Amino acid sequence: MVPALIAGGATLLGSSMQASATRDAARQSAQAQLESARIAAEAAKFRPVGVTSRYGTSNFQFDGGGYLTGAGYTVSPELKAYQDRLQALTGGALTEAEMAQQQYAPLQQSAQGLFGLGQQYLQQTPEQVASQYMRQQQDLLAPSRERQMAQLQNQLFQQGRGGLSVGATGARPSGAAGLGATTPEMEAYYNALAQQDLQLASQAQQAGQQNVAFGAGLLGTGAGLMGQYQAGQVGALSPFSTYLGAGSTIESLAQQPLDIGAQLGGRAATAGANVGQSLLTGGLGAARTLQGAAGSGLGSALIGLGNNPYVQQGLDRYFNPPQQQAFSDAYQASIQPNNFSSGYNSQQMSVGARAFEN
Repeated sequence: MVPALIAGGATLLGSSMQASATRDAARQSAQAQLESARIAAEAAKFRPVGVTSRYGTSNFQFDGGGYLTGAGYTVSPELKAYQDRLQALTGGALTEAEMAQQQYAPLQQSAQGLFGLGQQYLQQTPEQVASQYMRQQQDLLAPSRERQMAQLQNQLFQQGRGGLSVGATGARPSGAAGLGATTPEMEAYYNALAQQDLQLASQAQQAGQQNVAFGAGLLGTGAGLMGQYQAGQVGALSPFSTYLGAGSTIESLAQQPLDIGAQLGGRAATAGANVGQSLLTGGLGAARTLQGAAGSGLGSALIGLGNNPYVQQGLDRYFNPPQQQAFSDAYQASIQPNNFSSGYNSQQMSVGARAFEN
């Protein structure tokens, strides 16, 4: 039992020392990692650079920990004066743009009137317009034709040829009736009327087509007026947009130092982040190496001794030595058994044996 207790105690003591050394190493490793992370974070901080140009100056504000809390820029006095003058022009241009709707209202009203008139013209088909044209023209020509007919009849009556009729023709091959008999003067008169009606029919067809084209033209003209109205509205905003754009350009010029400073700070932060990453990687590697090599040399030795079978055997022999025999097996085998029947007794043992026993 004693050797086992000694070996177990050595192992337990070594394990305790080893665990304590491991905890100390883990704590040191965690501290090393935190320190590496802190250094890396510090190196990767955004640190913008203050810049001053002809147009403005950048401004950055930081808290006690070095973190950015605010950013801005100051416009140069010269550009500030330009901005103020442009601001006044911008306000006036916006007022004029607001008045443009009232100024261009007649264009809108005229366009609406042309739309309505064009729709009226387009409500009739070209055939309807041609038929109406023929009726109107014939109504206009009817009085003069009646007077010409009366004059012709009076002339024939005075000449005594009122009942004379010539020039009749038979039925046509299509079955239609032929020409009726009449005087040459009357035939010439009706032929002239027929030629005049044919010419009117041709003009009526053209009038129908022109009516549609005219109605469509009215719609197009109205659309053009409406486009001018809208263009006037947009054009009225052009001065305002121009002045506002000029003010924005000035603002962009004054903002350049802020942008440049932020870009320089970003580049510095990127470079710092790379350096911080290298530091963090090295710190983590060192922490892992420290933690991997952690341990108690004495504790490991005690654990090794407690687990070593030769040490256990030595302790066992030390505390439990083996019992030695008085006579060896070979000697005991050489002694003759005591046989009184053979005439020998204990007094007959050899002198050497008695001397060995003594």
